[in-house]
Amino acid sequence: QVQLVESGGGLVQAGGSLRLSCAASGITFRLRAMGWYRQAPGKQRERVATITSAGSPNYTDSVKGRFTISRDNAKNTVYLQMNSLKPEDTAVYYCNVLGTLSWGQGTQVTVSS
Repeated sequence: QVQLVESGGGLVQAGGSLRLSCAASGITFRLRAMGWYRQAPGKQRERVATITSAGSPNYTDSVKGRFTISRDNAKNTVYLQMNSLKPEDTAVYYCNVLGTLSWGQGTQVTVSS
């Protein structure tokens, strides 16, 4: 049974930083591509960043240069370092095992102007 537990969200001022973590269990983590998604109120869930099993990242255009996705296979954890945060980054952030319907409970990120 796959379990994903996100943490690290919070309230931050515009221009600030947060680091999200997602601890995974029930999968062979090192073999799986992982992703971070977000959903703002009244909007569809969107993909923010992904990382392959080999560690290659990919980002949606709106976060390029500001967010960094990384993984620690020894800890079965994927991270999202978010810098230069903007109010439009406000959303619930979810982690996902790519290609599956396995989602965490989400962590709220709120960026005040």
